[in-house]
Amino acid sequence: MSGRKKIYEALLEGARDGLKDQALYAYVVDQCSKASSKKIVRASLLALSDPDLKDAAILEAIYALAIKHRLDPVQANDEHEEEDDKPAKKGKK
Repeated sequence: MSGRKKIYEALLEGARDGLKDQALYAYVVDQCSKASSKKIVRASLLALSDPDLKDAAILEAIYALAIKHRLDPVQANDEHEEEDDKPAKKGKK
């Protein structure tokens, strides 16, 4: 499972368990040690665009987390990207 998908799943699982705000963020970081604020925001946006996710409480928790961390300044663990987040290099033709 890719890192982004793993973060997405942890985010949904925590929100389904009723976690919000810092508790949800801490849960995702605990489940995915390489999760950064930037990656959690990306996973949150993916969840918000998921047409199968219809629970308002879950969407609200994820939305609040995304907004809060989108506005945060860059953190130390956000400065580097994992290999799966980098665009693939194209070879010469």
